[in-house]
Amino acid sequence: MATPESNEQASGTGRRAVLGAAVLGAGGTVLGLAGTARAAGGPGRGRGRGLDSLPVPTIIGHRGASGYRPEHTFGSYQLALDMGADIVEAGDLVPTKDGHLVCRHEPEIGGTTDVADHPEFAGRRTTKTLDGVEVTGWFTEDFTLAELKRLRAVERIPANRPHNTLYNGRWEIPTFEEVLRWQDEQTRGRGKQVWIYPELKHPTYFRKLGLGLEERVAKILRRHGKDRRNSPVILQSFEPTAVERMSRLVGNPLVVLLDAAGTRPWDFTETGDPRTVDDLITPKGLKQIASYAQGIGPTLNLIIPRDSADRLTEPTTLVRDAHRAGLILHPYTMRNENPFLPAEFRKGSAPDAYGDVFGAYRAYFATGIDGVFTDQPDTGLLAREGFVNR
Repeated sequence: MATPESNEQASGTGRRAVLGAAVLGAGGTVLGLAGTARAAGGPGRGRGRGLDSLPVPTIIGHRGASGYRPEHTFGSYQLALDMGADIVEAGDLVPTKDGHLVCRHEPEIGGTTDVADHPEFAGRRTTKTLDGVEVTGWFTEDFTLAELKRLRAVERIPANRPHNTLYNGRWEIPTFEEVLRWQDEQTRGRGKQVWIYPELKHPTYFRKLGLGLEERVAKILRRHGKDRRNSPVILQSFEPTAVERMSRLVGNPLVVLLDAAGTRPWDFTETGDPRTVDDLITPKGLKQIASYAQGIGPTLNLIIPRDSADRLTEPTTLVRDAHRAGLILHPYTMRNENPFLPAEFRKGSAPDAYGDVFGAYRAYFATGIDGVFTDQPDTGLLAREGFVNR
């Protein structure tokens, strides 16, 4: 998942603080509040098939366990499962020049691979306009899959996660086909169904390049027999029209991602649709989303806004309104490091130090959300602190 999160580029260095017993007091009432809210509306109560089989709250490993390993690598995905994640966000899907789908945070790969260290690719560096923004770097659509396989993944935000740089160069870029095979292997090996949550990245941009994502994703899912309503693959995108198109191609659970209040999905900009996120989160907008999708993935600030001092204010009615429309909510992204937390939960000023993430969990889970994307999906720790029942 990706969004223009302003704090993703927080800089600086410092010693990583240990997250541990110093943060206490997260009572079991938090889980009770969330469970009560979910029981009042919609699917997903931790039994049954498909979405109904998932626990509430659902812990989703954001790009794997990206707080501990470079994101979108099999190392990150594997660790997320080892830490107990209910779902792994295995795949921000972008295409190669020859039409394969690979897993990268963005089509620009200068920040997530060692491409800059490959002199043979120096001439591929260019500037493109991506969803209205000029971006300079190297782009997946300018490489064949064979060329991308010569690269290795690196940590995207080393100032916040210096420890992750120890793993730079260890893993290659995975393809979506490899992820689906890995999912099957992990399901067999662990004796329980492994879920994944791929995102279609910039569908309008790639469609204009003749590299449409929706049809490619649907074809691969069909080939692997994972295109049905109860298939353990949830698909998501920030572009509502792409999600709606996917609803006509596959039966998978679908989620519309929602950026900050006042922003406009790029597909709306391209087609002249005047609606913004503010329109989509009204009861009318949510009802329309529910006509083709099963859930929404709002930024956490749409659940509880922050004030000018970056502190939490009062929760909005979004959780209640979405549940009334029959939608689940999987907001993003819970992160332990100081710069990503609301101001009242930070500890010190070091950008790589952990703050009071349990305080943040307590606030957000009390709103009744159905799950959360997190970079540190340690369900064992969350269970010991009373946030999940695993």
